[in-house]
Amino acid sequence: MTVIDLWIAMPLLILAGSALAILLLGAMVPGNHWTWAGVVATAMAAAWAIQAPPATIAPSLALAATPVARLFAILFSLTAGAVLIISHRYNEKRGITGEEYQATILFCAFGATTLSMSTTLLIMFLGLEAMTFGFYILVAMELKREVSAEAGLKYLLMGAVAAAFLAFGIGLHYAGTGSLSLAQALQAAAGNRIALAGWGFILIGIAFKLSLVPAHLWTPDIYQGAPAPVTALLSALSKGATVAMLLLILPSGGSDTIRHLLWWPALLSMVVGNLAALLQTKVRRMLGYSSIAQMGYVALALVSGTTGGYRAAAYYSVAYAIMSLAAFGAITLIERDGAGDSLEEWQGLGRRNPFPAGILALALFALAGIPPTAGFTGKFLIFTAAIKAGEIPLAIIGIITAAISVYYYLAVVVSLYMHEPGDREEVFPALPESAVLIATGAAILVIGAFPAPLLRLLAAALP
Repeated sequence: MTVIDLWIAMPLLILAGSALAILLLGAMVPGNHWTWAGVVATAMAAAWAIQAPPATIAPSLALAATPVARLFAILFSLTAGAVLIISHRYNEKRGITGEEYQATILFCAFGATTLSMSTTLLIMFLGLEAMTFGFYILVAMELKREVSAEAGLKYLLMGAVAAAFLAFGIGLHYAGTGSLSLAQALQAAAGNRIALAGWGFILIGIAFKLSLVPAHLWTPDIYQGAPAPVTALLSALSKGATVAMLLLILPSGGSDTIRHLLWWPALLSMVVGNLAALLQTKVRRMLGYSSIAQMGYVALALVSGTTGGYRAAAYYSVAYAIMSLAAFGAITLIERDGAGDSLEEWQGLGRRNPFPAGILALALFALAGIPPTAGFTGKFLIFTAAIKAGEIPLAIIGIITAAISVYYYLAVVVSLYMHEPGDREEVFPALPESAVLIATGAAILVIGAFPAPLLRLLAAALP
């Protein structure tokens, strides 16, 4: 292993080393104060990824610090740090005081970052599963709530099925091509029936991870049952990591058959996700169905098969991570004292708790695609790329379903502001929590109204 190899792997070493250190030291000095050690570790990993030499490859580790990898490594590290901050007081209220919570979040960030930097299918799979194993623990972390344990069991079962499909598919690809390299992976599979069958299994596993229809049924239950900060991490990190995996594979070219296999899941996800969300009265469950539709839009961008489509998918993944952090960060504050999340319970909450309700409303406007938010810019890029690629019917359906989604997002805003407030106590967030919510809210507006810097970065990363 060379110095360059260590340099490339340093964000991973920081995240994994910090997680192990927190576990070991936390056994001697238990408590919730390890949150700040985790935040420092994520900041260090993000800083190292920012200044890492671009397009540097470490063959002995099967890792590469490509522009795409660096972008997602920064996103994943900052996301984990933000979730640690908004979790701190929530965990104290809910009795989640062990150091394993902070360590597991760092392991999730480690797995997601490993995936984004991988150069082989094997390392990609190991990174994805390292992240997923962390989520198995985090989803069921709030043991006092029966619904949390139930959600953890469901996620474990569905995750195991997805892992089996991915592993079997990778095995078939290797049997057909004799290679696990990501470079030109689809080109190597073109015309090879065994390898193409393997990619069919791989895409089924990816559909589970992205909550694409018909592999979506677990999503609303997990969003409802997991602790609110964990749902923020799951929504931002897991989805972003899976999109990063697709962006490592699809732009290399190869068989159009693989890309077109996403056509029907994209269509069904946009339709089913939005229609099911219309029927929900629980906010978190509604956002679970909403995430199915949101990933349908990302799949639409990938189906286009163009550079513009891949850039739109990457842009929307970044935007969706920020929107999810803002939405579930606000929900974390609202639910911290054991409050429910039904629309009836939230009536007038915008007057009683204006700060978290305002951030939540902004995030919902962004998810609905209302300008000048990042959600609007992302959807505009996706639909434009799809139309230019000739996927006009799919783009029209996407536009119609996006218009439908405005109804259920605004239903939450109406419940927040158009009713008299009840007798719920006002929430006073701590300064770090407020800083995270303000930063995510500002980012939603800034990258929506001024997308050029991020788009230039994506143009360099996905030429």
